[in-house]
Amino acid sequence: MILLTDDLRDRLLANGRQRDVDHVPVVKFSNPVGAGTWLISEMEPDGDMLFGLADLGFGCPELGSCSLAELSLVRLPFGLGIERDVLFEGSYPLSVYTEAALQAGSIVESERLLKVAAASLRRGR
Repeated sequence: MILLTDDLRDRLLANGRQRDVDHVPVVKFSNPVGAGTWLISEMEPDGDMLFGLADLGFGCPELGSCSLAELSLVRLPFGLGIERDVLFEGSYPLSVYTEAALQAGSIVESERLLKVAAASLRRGR
């Protein structure tokens, strides 16, 4: 599977040029046979380093960087690799996904939990 289309790459690079903005995640990657979810909002000009929220299944999701090249090289059982969720559309800024993930212990896409996290951020936690 192609992890990034040209359009997604362009959007990530554009976000990467705007450092002081709380971007909505552009793409979601996941491990189809186990733990591992990444919500990515930005890409460095080098075309490899990504920034977003990572959940490796240890109960402590965190913001940080990862390498697109490394994600694309992951080989999983049954000949699978890391996949892009082609139906994912971010609906909140990355800070809201992060707050919800910290509260839940994993990345969530539940509208109810994301609304609670957004309200929590507005109140200052």
